[in-house]
Amino acid sequence: MKASEHDAPGGRDWTPTREKLLMLTLAAINFTTILDFVIIIPLGPQYISSFHITEKQFGVIVSAYGFAAGLSGLAAGFFMDRFDRKKALVWLYAGFTVGTLLCALSPTYPLLVAARCVAGLFGGIVGAVILSIVGDVIPMERRGAAMGVVMSAFSVSQIIGVPIGLSLADAYNWHVPFFVLAGLSALILAATAYVTPPLRGHLEHATDEHPVARTWAIMTHPDHLRAFLFMAILTCAGFMIFPYIPDFLEMNAGLAPNQLKWLYLCGGLCTVFSMNLVGKWSDRSGKLKVFTITSLATAVPILLITNLPKVPLPLMMVSFTLLMVCMSARFVPAMAMMTGAVSARDRGGFMSINSAVQQLSMALASDVASRIISQGEDGRVLHFPINGLISVVCAYTCIYLARFLRMPKQNEAVAEPALAEVG
Repeated sequence: MKASEHDAPGGRDWTPTREKLLMLTLAAINFTTILDFVIIIPLGPQYISSFHITEKQFGVIVSAYGFAAGLSGLAAGFFMDRFDRKKALVWLYAGFTVGTLLCALSPTYPLLVAARCVAGLFGGIVGAVILSIVGDVIPMERRGAAMGVVMSAFSVSQIIGVPIGLSLADAYNWHVPFFVLAGLSALILAATAYVTPPLRGHLEHATDEHPVARTWAIMTHPDHLRAFLFMAILTCAGFMIFPYIPDFLEMNAGLAPNQLKWLYLCGGLCTVFSMNLVGKWSDRSGKLKVFTITSLATAVPILLITNLPKVPLPLMMVSFTLLMVCMSARFVPAMAMMTGAVSARDRGGFMSINSAVQQLSMALASDVASRIISQGEDGRVLHFPINGLISVVCAYTCIYLARFLRMPKQNEAVAEPALAEVG
């Protein structure tokens, strides 16, 4: 399919206003998919109490989403670049919305695990399509700032989503946050279908190769293998500790259950500013340099939070906020570098496989972390500092691996047709 002269970003039919509106829409989608996952973590104590399950069984709830998303991401790698990005985004997001509704309706532990699998099957690939769209539309010299906008949804989910979700769960039960999230996702789905333009520039060579041969080439390309390894270890650094921080703070550091939302509110409020600042900083000073600095800084909050004794709430909030700022700051330059590690014609398949790697790594790290920690007779979480040390090793390993990511030319994304005319 041939693109018109106005298909490229900057053409007559593509204005800065439309670009900003698209980025905000993608950020809204990111908000719901991220919140769908992160709300599970602070609700852990409620699941353990309601379903009478263990820490390891709660780990299954967390990892079920990741394993399902990983498998669907691998499958999507075979065909994602054969579809208009808009159609792929709308249909996958619709499936995610249904999966979230099923979570709200789940009355038992096995059904909740099954519903998490459904949400993961669609939600994991939605993130890959979003990153593909950003990579297609935004040139590399502005991609850090764009990533800051799209990924600031993580911060907003902590500021608004988690505190409201926890308040609803405390006032009613854990089902209610998922009902609200499913309703919000349905509204955003309608907006997505209206705002997102057809994106077909990558389809020009979509049928040049058999999908299996093409996917195998994407998976085995040396540049891509280095990128996948980088993403796997980057993800493990966070999920060795994040799923079990709420329980650790409640059982070991003296946090009251109704105080947890204030930690997420404070942490999210700071990261909404820090992620956008880091995005602009990485465009100005270089993505590799900024990634290295932010990764080096993570050791302090990781070791602090995983060894925290009983402390006053303000000190706990400072520790948690510092952790969120440092960990989230790494992802802005990291994802900008990842979108540049592949050409536009292969970006959808690459990002789908990358999403699979990310989700499987998340699930694996959560599972390994659950096997390291245990619960003492007094309810305290044991061996959590070991998880912290492993997290630091993973974070520092990524500094080394980031040096080998392929860095594109500044005008690579601009030169590739990305947009099709809106009918």
